[in-house]
Amino acid sequence: MDIANWIERWAAFQPEKFALRFEGSALGYAAFADRIAAVARMLKSELGIGRGDRIAFLGYNSPEFLALLFACARLGAMLVPLNWRLAAPEHRYILSDAAAAALFVEPELVDHAEQLRAALPDCRFVGLGTAKADWLAYDALIGEAGGDGRNPHVGLETPLLIVYTAGTTGRPKGAVLTQSALTWNAVNATAMHDLTSRDAVLTTLPLFHVGGLNIQTLPALHAGAAVILHRRFELELAMRAIAEDRPSLTVLVPAQLKALIEHPGWVRLDLGSLRAVTTGSTIVPLPLIEAWHARGVPIIQVYGSTETAPVAVHQRIEDARATAGSTGKPALHCEARIVTREGREAGPGERGEILVRGPNVMFEYWGDPAATAEALRDGWFHTGDVGHRDERGNFYVDERKKDLIISGSENIYPAEIEAVLQESAAIADAAVVARPHERWGEVPVAVVVPRPGAELTRDAVLALFEGRLARFKHPHDVLFVAELPRNAMGKVLKYRLREIVKG
Repeated sequence: MDIANWIERWAAFQPEKFALRFEGSALGYAAFADRIAAVARMLKSELGIGRGDRIAFLGYNSPEFLALLFACARLGAMLVPLNWRLAAPEHRYILSDAAAAALFVEPELVDHAEQLRAALPDCRFVGLGTAKADWLAYDALIGEAGGDGRNPHVGLETPLLIVYTAGTTGRPKGAVLTQSALTWNAVNATAMHDLTSRDAVLTTLPLFHVGGLNIQTLPALHAGAAVILHRRFELELAMRAIAEDRPSLTVLVPAQLKALIEHPGWVRLDLGSLRAVTTGSTIVPLPLIEAWHARGVPIIQVYGSTETAPVAVHQRIEDARATAGSTGKPALHCEARIVTREGREAGPGERGEILVRGPNVMFEYWGDPAATAEALRDGWFHTGDVGHRDERGNFYVDERKKDLIISGSENIYPAEIEAVLQESAAIADAAVVARPHERWGEVPVAVVVPRPGAELTRDAVLALFEGRLARFKHPHDVLFVAELPRNAMGKVLKYRLREIVKG
């Protein structure tokens, strides 16, 4: 039994009902099941992909991303979804760390991927649609494939996804999620949304994020519902889909909620089909929630992380207004607690670290037993996030992981940026902290101590990041100081720097 059975079972019950609607075309459950089987045969017979092998996908949202995921489930292989916004060195590190046997690339990103080939001689490059002449062609491989597209000894405990999340060391870590974790996450999400086969969900968040993939998209397919899939978030297209495709549910991060509210067409936008909008990924400003509530659409929050698949704590629709600002209560098949620094259970209103335990939690960090042991202790995932509960057991997130910057919906770890700054011979010391931003919530700002005699400018510092890190990780500003504030142990006092960069 594997999660591809979700699609096969629903194909038996409702073969013609569309599973996916994408760019004007609808793919029924039976046709989607057939496509998954064809992709699985291709992976096995043409590329030799077997149990435990890793393949990677570089592209925007598409039905083929999901077909590859479910095909990997049938074979016991693992999918490594790549954030298409990352720079080439970042992709090279992830592909090398995962030892990917094949990389599947959409046409728009072929030139970018070509930069990676020389450093990855054991990885086969497969083009979806137009590709380089010496690449493998996706459709041709499928056409030549034979066999049954299955492997023995594959089940729900088999690892399926490796989702890389940036780490405090500056190197991303691959959170390994099993088929069981995705199944229990789908059950949690179903209870969260009262999700049924009658629902239609609109997916505009990227599927390389667990938020885009696992809060509603996979749960909808588990429930036999319909998924309206967009390649990426485009404001006008999202508004048209809400009005014309009539989704009952969607996930929007705060930056998207804000963009919709500020659009001139907001007051006329027909929201009548929406039972709820789910949000999360950062602390959500209450005015955004209230603006949607004023239009009659409940906003429900979800709390979790890549490591929790992510549904760990959530609101339900009937509680949205009464507990606005809260992230709700632990999911149906998940435990969450708040523990003080002394290790005792925090009382109502008392802050502490949020810990999560359940079948939805990751199996390990890929190839990193030390990081795994640090994060998973006594069966509990230590999130590093600080929160509290009220007297009714509702969770509130007060602070995120100490250094994490969330800009829009993207996670940015200052350690990645600081590593680049520290390579410069003109920089004696540097640190990166968040500055509040009206549109993105917050953005990174570099605080730099020049070496004596060095002629250092803002533009020169910003130029250090060209081609090194994804554009969204580049500092939005540079401040020059004589020294960084530190404590007696030499640790940079970042809370002081945050006050400085606020101006």
